[in-house]
Amino acid sequence: MQQSRRRFIATIAAGSTAMAAAPISSIARTLVQASDTGKRKGIRWRNWSGSQECVPSERLAPKTVAELQQRVAEASGTVRAVGAGHSFTALVPTDDTIISLGRISGVVDHSQETAQATIYAGTRIADLGQPLEDVGQALINQPDIDEQTLGGCLATATHGTGAGLGCMSSYVVGLELVTADGNTLWCDTEQNPEVFTAAKVSLGSLGLVTKVRMQNQPSYRLRRESWVAPMEELIEQAETLAGSNRNFEFYYIPFSGMCLADTHQLTNEEIFTTEREDTNEAVMTLKTVRDWLGWSPKLRQYALRSAMEDIEKEVVVESSWRNYASERNVRFNEMEYHLPREAGLAAFAELRRTIEENNLNVFFPIEVRFVKGDDIWLSPFYQQDSVSIAVHRYFEEDYQPLFKVLEPIMRKYGGRPHWGKLNTLHRQNFAKLYPRWKDYLEVRKEMDPKGKFLNPYLKELVS
Repeated sequence: MQQSRRRFIATIAAGSTAMAAAPISSIARTLVQASDTGKRKGIRWRNWSGSQECVPSERLAPKTVAELQQRVAEASGTVRAVGAGHSFTALVPTDDTIISLGRISGVVDHSQETAQATIYAGTRIADLGQPLEDVGQALINQPDIDEQTLGGCLATATHGTGAGLGCMSSYVVGLELVTADGNTLWCDTEQNPEVFTAAKVSLGSLGLVTKVRMQNQPSYRLRRESWVAPMEELIEQAETLAGSNRNFEFYYIPFSGMCLADTHQLTNEEIFTTEREDTNEAVMTLKTVRDWLGWSPKLRQYALRSAMEDIEKEVVVESSWRNYASERNVRFNEMEYHLPREAGLAAFAELRRTIEENNLNVFFPIEVRFVKGDDIWLSPFYQQDSVSIAVHRYFEEDYQPLFKVLEPIMRKYGGRPHWGKLNTLHRQNFAKLYPRWKDYLEVRKEMDPKGKFLNPYLKELVS
């Protein structure tokens, strides 16, 4: 019985860090045949949750930057770059041209002296760890989903966790853009500095980022510890844990009263791991508990808490890039807001109460992370150390009722939404949230006056 219980809760705990999508190849390229209703022919594009889709007139995957320049220069309509399809907002859909940079990938060059590397923006994060380690470098931080392209991560200010660590864009020291006329433009603090500041988080609205110069650090190893604790105990310790660990995050299992905590510390220990369970069944296990016991919050809490009380701590010592990443196979839609750090735990508490007091139909863990502020115009962390809170909805279930209830709470506490995660904000909302919004709009108009890189969503937002 103890082994069965331990396996059950280990699966739940692992699932908190394994919330992601099936491989994009399984859902992203579906042939769309013409019908007698007059629909367009073409190859349908979908993001991996299936919440965004379109049938563009062209889908391109150039092999070189020179070919990319030619394609952009010749395009007559809208041009949108597509990465791994991991964003939930409507950043990609267009009837015109979608361009993947997936064939333009890899490490271009590196410097041992500065610990910097130039990387093609089409490189997947999962394909970057080993090549960087081979030259003695590693990303300073990264998210736990590593299927995204580097360019997609930067466009949306994708982040990991760590109170002293910024989003990925904050470690960019230079980048190359293919502009609307097909030319290339290098940007850093000395060359085109305003464009550089705007382009580090730009939603792909200034041009197509082809190369990125990243400030890295010498390759390093992390000791990752994961354990389960009562929610009240963990919340009381959260600020201390955030301050004393390189990386810290926690996940609240709804209707359980229990959290999973996860920390990383630098180490020189030998590679080591305790027994690790299959992470791919975890979220579906929570779904089963919800389906069976959702009618009774008290019984649901009793079942979950009883199972979680005997969980053993999991320890993994590995190269940093291996320890950040988690395998994921369960699709979802997501809303994430970044709140001022001083307001984050209060916002979490209200979200939890709202979900449980109203018995809202949710089973995915609530994810809470810590991110250092920066000075990037469109970064949600602009001049704001933040607590990021993410809520998820199984991809086969309508996310709108849940998010409609929870989003006002995030906004009440001064949150800014993740650019790649679902939200209902409009241009006027963002103008109030971002002090340098007008500066960004001016640079965008100067870079792309005819709006070649703006699809319908972005036209409403930034044109």
